[in-house]
Amino acid sequence: MSYIQAGTPRFRRALSALFSGALVTFAVLYSVQPLLPVLAAHFHVSPAEASLTLSISTLLMGGALLLAAPLSLVWGPKRIMTVSMAMAAILAMGTAIAPNFWMLVGIRGLLGVALAGIPAVAMGYVGDEFDPGSLGRAMGIYVSGTTIGGMGGRILVGSLTDAWSWRGALGTVGAVSIALTVWFVRGLPPSRHFTPQPDALRNLWPSLKKNLHSRELIWLYVLPFLLMGGFVTIYNYITFLLTGPPYHLSQTLVGWIFLVYLAGTGSSAWLGRLADQHGRSRVLPGAIVLMLAGLLVTLFPPLVFRVGGLAVMTFGFFGAHAVASGWVARRALTSAAEASSLYLFFYYAGSSIFGVLGGLIWTRWHWTGIIAMVGVLAAIALFVALHLGRWRVR
Repeated sequence: MSYIQAGTPRFRRALSALFSGALVTFAVLYSVQPLLPVLAAHFHVSPAEASLTLSISTLLMGGALLLAAPLSLVWGPKRIMTVSMAMAAILAMGTAIAPNFWMLVGIRGLLGVALAGIPAVAMGYVGDEFDPGSLGRAMGIYVSGTTIGGMGGRILVGSLTDAWSWRGALGTVGAVSIALTVWFVRGLPPSRHFTPQPDALRNLWPSLKKNLHSRELIWLYVLPFLLMGGFVTIYNYITFLLTGPPYHLSQTLVGWIFLVYLAGTGSSAWLGRLADQHGRSRVLPGAIVLMLAGLLVTLFPPLVFRVGGLAVMTFGFFGAHAVASGWVARRALTSAAEASSLYLFFYYAGSSIFGVLGGLIWTRWHWTGIIAMVGVLAAIALFVALHLGRWRVR
């Protein structure tokens, strides 16, 4: 059976549906991020506690990812992704009516579990169904959808919070997610390479362990733990920086700051193509260097430097993510879905751990402390990327 070839109607339908799935996943997942200062004030909690509304989602999502991949081998990738999107949309509506802070945290935790079916299975679907020669392009476009979803959700929530309230903003995100779920179901082609594997859950641990026996894959799993941990920390606490003195930006303006995610949209597709042409081990270190450079620029107080540095950091991060995730799909020792689920487990574990730790650092050392922590994480990631160059994988 043929792979999905670039330039065909099937290719366009598949990418359109996967793009919609990415939009829902990351719009819903990160919808609370620009609201952290608002939630901290509304519920009278600390910045670190407010960040739990995001970290609990990413932590439980990371764990659920490990189950979502084998479930897709039993029930089929499209079914898992459809159920995941539908449940997430309903729970997203529920966050708008949470009566207290800890109920909000609980709903956000369930939301993280529901969302797991999209990223775990989508990356595996791309690895299994798309022609290897267009894998970097396909993965890059999918990652572009994650950036637009993350950006669009934050902008929408920031703007609607000023116009209505944070509850109305989150409810709107849920309603949009329901509409995109319908589009996804109609557009995604069934997998032609799917063969049901009834024993997939029973064989989960042996399969995961096999991927963990590859030194190359272990180094690739370290990368998202470090890079995503730093990336989410920056976006969590820049909201506190920009809504406080001397900037005092409104929620609408803070939401529009996330327009810099467009830099990630461009870099993921562009660097994905460069990786296909010149090799992943050559492109990856350069993307991390750009991320480091952007971090340093944000240390300068003028707002133009804060925002410009954020854009450069975002460009580098999403480029690195697109290259590394495509690398994992190519080097999987079992199914691409299982290898990708491990990649994403470490990706979201880093987000959860460092996202909360950043709150403690913010309280004591403010923005300088945040940059120092994230800079160390990025520097270690650069060392890992250079070490991975020994494999010289295309």
